[in-house]
Order: sequence, then C-alpha cells, then structure tokens
Amino acid sequence: MKENPFDLFTEYYENWFVKNAIVFETELLALQQLVPVKGEGLEVGIGTGIFAEKLGINTGVDPSEKMLAYAKRRKLNVVKARAEDLPYANNRFDYVVFITSICFVEDVEKALKEAYRVLKENGYIIIAFIDKGSRYGKILEKRKTKSRFYSIATFYSTDEIITKVKAANFEVMTIIQTLIQQNPLKVETPADGYGEGSFVVIKAKRQCRNEQG
Repeated sequence: MKENPFDLFTEYYENWFVKNAIVFETELLALQQLVPVKGEGLEVGIGTGIFAEKLGINTGVDPSEKMLAYAKRRKLNVVKARAEDLPYANNRFDYVVFITSICFVEDVEKALKEAYRVLKENGYIIIAFIDKGSRYGKILEKRKTKSRFYSIATFYSTDEIITKVKAANFEVMTIIQTLIQQNPLKVETPADGYGEGSFVVIKAKRQCRNEQG
C-alpha cells in the first residue's frame, strides 16, 4: 500500500502555513465567518490541527498518524479514522467541518452521510475547499501530478459540492469566497457567493428526513 503523503511530508505541511501566513489568515478569516463559536464541533481531516486550534474545534479525525501527533501537541482530542467511518455516536455534534479535506475523501457521498449521522438535528456542515474552476484551482489541477499532496486529490467545483451536499439532505444556507487575488499582499475580506474566489466555504443545515424535498 502506498504510504500516505501526509505522513511523509508532515513537517513540510506545517511549515507551509508559516511561509504563507497571509493565505492562511485569509482562509481563516473566511472560516471564522461561518464556523459556529458555540457548540461542539468535529473537524474531519483535522491534519495537524492548525485550523482547529484557531477555530476552537477540539475534536477531529484524520487517517495520518503523524499529522495527529501534531494535533495532540495542540491538546486536541483526535482519533485516527476516515471520513467514511466516523467513530462517534449518532446526533453527537453541533457542527462538522471539512477544511480542504473533501478533495482527499475517497467516497464523498458516504462521508457526507456519516457527517449527517453524527450531527444533531438542525446541526451544520461547513465545507471549505479550493474550487477547481477558479484560477488557483486550475493551477493546482495542472500541476497535480508533481504535488506532494494534491497528486492524490480529486478537485470539485462549487456547483458539484452543492449538488452532493443537497443530495445528502442538507440545506445550503450561506456561501462565501476569498483568495480572489492569487497572491494577496494582505489578508482579504471574504465576499458573498462564489465564482471569483479560489477558496470557497459552504455552510449547510442538516434537514430532518421528512423535510427532504
């Protein structure tokens, strides 16, 4: 079995956010607009916990043991697990977050069903990702085979993610975008909608099964 690149290049991953601090802060600002400040959250694909720590998310899963070692240093409650098989009871969390991790999930539909299962009634799912149709998304797709991490990724457009989220019985509430500038010189303020920014954040509400239209 091919070794997980997130185990091979964990330190490189962590250092990337230091070297690209403006991009990190720009993405973080967008996430802070939509990630709840109250309630218990779960980050799926928590990695080293660099986002979770800033967003006040204390619980997460990831398949990379070396990534989780970093997250544990940040005093986060993490478990080695995949998005398609979450080790939590039904109706546990107030919100579930995917931050640039949805493109690494093998079975997105199953992962969204799992997120639905562990969410409380009227809980929220927040998915942040690089839109494959954006300027940066196109660059990543073109350079994909040479990338340490994205060589194993499947990129999605915002419309594709919206379709999958709705099919999993979530109601899309809010969409915001940022990284409209490819190499920002200062932290960008997020904008509503999508189609211009490379980094998109979707917030959707868990519907009861009998509410599905």
